[in-house]
Amino acid sequence: MSLDLSEAQINKILIQYKNKREREKERYDQKKDTEEFKNYNRNKAKLHYENNKDMYKVRYENKKELLKARNSYYYYKKIDKIEKFKEKYPERYEILENDGYFKLKNPSES
Repeated sequence: MSLDLSEAQINKILIQYKNKREREKERYDQKKDTEEFKNYNRNKAKLHYENNKDMYKVRYENKKELLKARNSYYYYKKIDKIEKFKEKYPERYEILENDGYFKLKNPSES
């Protein structure tokens, strides 16, 4: 199926899409500050959390050591003692290396 649209038709479609997005944005901006909207979203978020609590717990348990290592690294980086971090916590530094943390971010630049 090929659509052969003229330049004017393409421009009309783009303008209609832009206007629709602007109307939706205005509608959302008006609605987002109402108590009803806030309560609805809070309830949705709470329900989602309650339904997926175990999944989040498992995810946290799987990443607990990585998070601990990363937080320690940030602390020692903040006080400019990264070498001390490597000496004091070689296992945490190894966790970060194995996870590819330093490939994503250069430790001297981050």
